[in-house]
Amino acid sequence: MTQLLLRWNSGDEEARASLMEHVYPELRTIAARHLANEKHPGELQPGALVNEAYLRLIDLNRIQWQDRAHFLAMASRIMRELLVDEARKRLSAKRDGGIQVTLSGLSGSNNDPNTDVLALHEALQRLGAIDSQRAHLVELRFFGGLTIEETAEVLNISPATVKRSWAVARGWLYREINKGDTGFPR
Repeated sequence: MTQLLLRWNSGDEEARASLMEHVYPELRTIAARHLANEKHPGELQPGALVNEAYLRLIDLNRIQWQDRAHFLAMASRIMRELLVDEARKRLSAKRDGGIQVTLSGLSGSNNDPNTDVLALHEALQRLGAIDSQRAHLVELRFFGGLTIEETAEVLNISPATVKRSWAVARGWLYREINKGDTGFPR
């Protein structure tokens, strides 16, 4: 896969097509993870989310793809952005807005509270303003489904640092999403 990414970086369109054949099942898995607890089931399917993300990925000409983990992390980030855009459309249309995601991966002490993807997105933005590396780590682990080792490789830090930062980020996000009068379970 890394060889295909490097060839794509060089402008080889056949490499891009071949890469998508190889990576499509993984992208569908990531998309399914994003959609697993959607509040409005059936409105967006994993295949459609992958296709939309793919269209955005091929327009990212300035990115120099490094490896599989880098590509999948970027695809996951784009999928999250697409879901946030979709949730914003619902809210602007005065519907009961929001795609729901579970934060079971973010909280060790709560029983899978459902949290609006917009609240998570806004909390991640606040975390990014304070600590961009931890925000990126959350994107890689929670949305991208990367392992501790893959995350460490992408961020160029040790697996032990990933574990510590992951624990801190989970706690911080849980507190941020559940504080105040947000309508979320405490």
